[in-house]
Amino acid sequence: MLRVTVLVSGGGTNLQAIIDSVNNGTIKNTKLVGVISNNAGAYALERAKKAGIPSFCISPKDYESREIFNDALLAKVKELETDLVVLAGFLVRIPEKMVHEFSHRIINIHPSLIPSFCGVGYYGLKVHEAALAKGVKVSGATVHYVDEGMDTGEIIFQKAVEVKEDDTPETLQRRIMEEAEWKLLPAAINKIALNS
Repeated sequence: MLRVTVLVSGGGTNLQAIIDSVNNGTIKNTKLVGVISNNAGAYALERAKKAGIPSFCISPKDYESREIFNDALLAKVKELETDLVVLAGFLVRIPEKMVHEFSHRIINIHPSLIPSFCGVGYYGLKVHEAALAKGVKVSGATVHYVDEGMDTGEIIFQKAVEVKEDDTPETLQRRIMEEAEWKLLPAAINKIALNS
């Protein structure tokens, strides 16, 4: 049984897709053991509570230094006996110590076709604003392993999504979530669970 901890910062739509996929059997051989947010007000924590998943807020603001926060985050992930860490809209850089300790056991969903519109500064609506400003005809989402870089780890899955003439950053974001993110992330977890 793959023990998964999900890290979130906001509304938790990707978390909900994971919860639903575990519950309906799309993701097999997997138990969601914890949800951690850096934001006490994140609606994702409510989603976790409703699903009966232990949830925790570990915020850099609550610690004297980034290093102490990093240690607290790693300690909680280890305490949950996590096999796989899933970043589902987690807007905090993963500590290098954690990347090394969980090498090839942390995955992230990014709302573009990496290597386009990724790296430092590309998150949330900023990704879709940049894609529309460039005039791309296709965008999408990527699930990848997390390494020391920013959106530079090995790609697991990608899915292209058409960009429409009248798209706004918000409409493009929604379509990429519905058509790509909410399918790719559960598929990647299932693939890892079946191979573990």
